[in-house]
Amino acid sequence: MATTQYDPDCIFCKILQGQIPSTSLFESDAFLVFLDINPANRGHALIVPKRHVETVFDLPEGYGEELIAIMRKVGKAIMKATGATGMNILQNNYADAGQAVPHVHWHLIPRFAGDGLLPWSTKTYADGDEMASLAGKIRSVL
Repeated sequence: MATTQYDPDCIFCKILQGQIPSTSLFESDAFLVFLDINPANRGHALIVPKRHVETVFDLPEGYGEELIAIMRKVGKAIMKATGATGMNILQNNYADAGQAVPHVHWHLIPRFAGDGLLPWSTKTYADGDEMASLAGKIRSVL
């Protein structure tokens, strides 16, 4: 896996190159994990690939197994160190989905009973036909 392709205008690429300080938790050849400077809860961390790509859809094959292993290892450590009773793992793609930095990354957010962080609201389909029709459209694109 190539790990040294940086975008000079990307804040995460600047962190990866040591141009901006961060509080690192874990590092591998392909990923860096550091504490979020604006955490949703104490212990909120980001997993960032060392290769600059904007979204998960742009990430080359071969990163998944290591990524999941890092999520398990660091996520468990965050929960133990903070006393968290839950963990959200979030990943946003494009600005309309809440991606604030255009460099793919995953949030590890420790959760606590009554912490005030609410999940997203849900919607419903008009009926089973609407749901089946949309599923058909998605399958046809696959």
